[in-house]
Amino acid sequence: MELYLSWLRKIFLVCLLVYGTRACSPGTSSRTGKEPRVTTPLKLKQRVPNISEDTLGASGPPEGIIERDSAKFEDLSPNNNADIQFKDEEGTGADRMMSKRCKDKLNALAISVMNRWPGVKLRVIEAWDEDGHHSPDSLHYEGRAVDLTTSDRDKEKYGMLARMAVDAGFDWVYYEQKNWIHVSVKSDSSEAARSGGCFPSDSLITMETGERRTLNGLRIGDRVQAIDSRGEIIYSDVIMFLDRKPLQNTLFYVIETEDKQYTATLTPQHLIYVSDSTHTNFSEAKAVFASHVKTGQFLYTTVQDHDREEGALLRQLRITRITIKTIKGAVAPLTRHGTLIVDDIAVSSYAVIQQEWIAHASFLPVRIYYSIKQYLWGTAYSENNNHTTPTEYVNWYPYALYKIGEIVVKDYMHPQAIEL
Repeated sequence: MELYLSWLRKIFLVCLLVYGTRACSPGTSSRTGKEPRVTTPLKLKQRVPNISEDTLGASGPPEGIIERDSAKFEDLSPNNNADIQFKDEEGTGADRMMSKRCKDKLNALAISVMNRWPGVKLRVIEAWDEDGHHSPDSLHYEGRAVDLTTSDRDKEKYGMLARMAVDAGFDWVYYEQKNWIHVSVKSDSSEAARSGGCFPSDSLITMETGERRTLNGLRIGDRVQAIDSRGEIIYSDVIMFLDRKPLQNTLFYVIETEDKQYTATLTPQHLIYVSDSTHTNFSEAKAVFASHVKTGQFLYTTVQDHDREEGALLRQLRITRITIKTIKGAVAPLTRHGTLIVDDIAVSSYAVIQQEWIAHASFLPVRIYYSIKQYLWGTAYSENNNHTTPTEYVNWYPYALYKIGEIVVKDYMHPQAIEL
C-alpha cells in the first residue's frame, strides 16, 4: 500500500495539488454587516458561542482519547513558540502537545497578547492531558483544548483575554474560572475546521490602465499588476476566481512594515514573498504562509506609491508588527502568472500548499482553457465577464481535484486545510 501511494504521489503531484490555490472560507466570527467589532471583555462564566462545547456549532463532539503510544499521537504537534509560556507541571512536555488547528489559533492569540500588553506573554497551564485529570469526554485528551492565563497572572486581564481568544478564531471560549480561561477547537479532520487563503474584498489592485480597483470589482479578463520571477512589475490576466465570499467574515493576518503606507492583509494560509535579510533580490525571496511570517523579515513592495511602470523593480521593507483582524468579504483571484500586487505588496495567487510551483503547475489546464477562450472570442470573452455581478461561490475545479490531492499529499498542507 505504501509503495502504491508513493507512486501515486509521483504521478499526480502536479495535476492534483490544486488545493494549494483554494481560497477563502467561512470566518470564525458570526458578525455581519457594518457592526462595530466587539471589544468588550467576557464576564466570568460567559461562553462564546453560548452553547455546549461538544455541539457542532462549537468545537464538536470528542473523537477519542489520544495516548502517547497510539497512532493518533502523531497527529499532535509540539508548540515551541518562544512567545508563549508553558507551565508543564508534569515535566513531560504534555502542555506543548496539541492539534494543528489548536496550535495555529494559539499562535495567533499570542501575537494579540504581546501587541495589547507589551512585555506580557500568553501562558498555557494545561493542554493535552495524558494523566486522566479531566472528565471522560474532555477535549484535553485530544489536544483540542487549552487552559490559559497571561504570564503576569493578572486576573483583571482574563476577561479581555477571553474576548481576544474569540477574535483569534477558537471555536469555543469559556471564561471558566477567575484563575483561567478555557478554549477549544474543532478537530483537524472536521470539514468545519478547514479554511484557505484570501484577501479582503476591499483590498486594492492596480489595473494596466492605471486605475485602482478593489478586488471585489475585478472580473475575469482584467489585466492587473503582478510580478515576474525577476521581481519586475508586469501585467497579467485574471483567469479565475478560486473563491469569492463578499458577505463572509474572515480572520486575516495584518502584516505591517516600517513604512505605514505598506500593509499586507491576507489569511493565515496564503503565500506571501519574504526575505530574511536586506539587499536580497526578489528571485531569492521565498513564498511562505502568512502565519509563518515574523517581524524583522522583509516584504516586497512597489518602488514608489502605486508605481505601475512595467519593468519597474520592487523594494524591500522590514516587517515591524503582525496583528489579526476579522474583516467582512474575501476574494481570491488567480492570474495567468500566479502572482499579484495587492495593496502594493507582492503576493502569490496561491495558498495552503508550501510549494508554490506545484500549485502553479496544477493550474496549467486552466491557463490553457483561458487561452483557448481568448483566442476564439477575444475581447468579447473578457467584456462578457466584466458585466457579471460578483456572487458568493467556490470554483468547481479546485474542489474536484482537492478530494484526490488531500489523500495523496496531505503532509504538504498548511495546518489548517481547506473548507468549501
